[in-house]
Amino acid sequence: MSDSIENLLERRAILGPAYRLFYDEPLFPVQGEDVWLTDHTGRRYLDAYNNVPVVGHCNGAVVQAMSEQAQTLCTHTRYVHDAVLDYGERLLAHFPKYLNRVMFTCTGSEANDLALRMAFAVTGGQGVIVTANAYHGVTHLLAQLSPSLGAIGDFVRVVQPPLTQSEDAAQAFAQEIRAAIQSLQDAHIKPSVLLFDTVFASDGIFAPDVGLLGLGIDTAREAGLLIIADEVQAGFGRLGSDWWGFVSAGFKPDIVTMGKPMGNGYPLAGVVAKDDLVQKFADTGRYFNTFGGNPVAMKVGMAVLDELEQRNLPEQVDTLGETMQEALLGLKDLGVVEVRGKGLYWGVQLAATDTQTAAERVKLVVNEMRQQGVLLSQCGPNMDTLKIRPPLTFTQQHIEILMQTLSAALQKQCLVNVK
Repeated sequence: MSDSIENLLERRAILGPAYRLFYDEPLFPVQGEDVWLTDHTGRRYLDAYNNVPVVGHCNGAVVQAMSEQAQTLCTHTRYVHDAVLDYGERLLAHFPKYLNRVMFTCTGSEANDLALRMAFAVTGGQGVIVTANAYHGVTHLLAQLSPSLGAIGDFVRVVQPPLTQSEDAAQAFAQEIRAAIQSLQDAHIKPSVLLFDTVFASDGIFAPDVGLLGLGIDTAREAGLLIIADEVQAGFGRLGSDWWGFVSAGFKPDIVTMGKPMGNGYPLAGVVAKDDLVQKFADTGRYFNTFGGNPVAMKVGMAVLDELEQRNLPEQVDTLGETMQEALLGLKDLGVVEVRGKGLYWGVQLAATDTQTAAERVKLVVNEMRQQGVLLSQCGPNMDTLKIRPPLTFTQQHIEILMQTLSAALQKQCLVNVK
């Protein structure tokens, strides 16, 4: 590492030990352009990990919209402004008609927090069911609903996500939800919400087909729970032309939360819900967010939608996803246990070897990829899964670079017998 990196690492002490870095050799990016990051030495890296710049790093149209509005006005939703309504209407046009109200926040954490406030007010309960290794945000409330971060709250129950497309998996998911509801009731906690990330990202990545989640969702609804679809990871076309994970999975949530890619890097997130739920929530109190829904955010959001729609990026994801799946399945002989995902969101679970755990192996591959100029990460409850999640501006050429580098990394790091 260069002296400048070492100096930066020493100075990071002011941030405290709770922060974490990617890679054994930390990356110091100084510029982003579309699917590329450039470090302080001028070396370029293919970014196959960051889903926030959904239409590419430093997208010119998004930057221009941000700059022009920032030079004009940046207030909040306590004033009337056409940009708020223009964006809200355009966004809702991508949802089923019954989801006809939108509220804006700055982050996915805030969006999930607001959705839970809404659900608690409507149901009168506070019991929440989440998946076993879920991550839903960093607020005090959301951290208690994110077992991947640590201890969960006493009002929270966890269920195993269905990571295979089968009748047995559907039945097991429903049974776990039934047991979680009973556990909350036994503790004299009224069940309120079933909340899950629609691509089960922290649980190891899985995009369920239509029907898999239905029995579990029906079980929750019969007990009076509302269904919150967390689309922070899966939304805005990442899984393809369906636009949303809940559409791809074929169910109807009561509330949908969004964040990360919504503003392509600008803090923009939101909640979409049925009008009757929003009305019941409003009857109990009010909502205001100083920065959520400000005109700059709205113009940025409009530019992101422009890019997604005019460049047909979600539709292109359908084709690229098929290419990606075929290429990843071709790595089975290199110790790949399972390939899960859809569109441009993939989890590649690796096997252990005689000398390495699966998690160690994944870490080695991720770091080797970084050394070779391609950025990935790892996920799953056992950290045994490669996470591939590039901007939607990826092309066939970028997939070829990714796959060549991944194949070489697997061969270099895993030249031993797979268990």
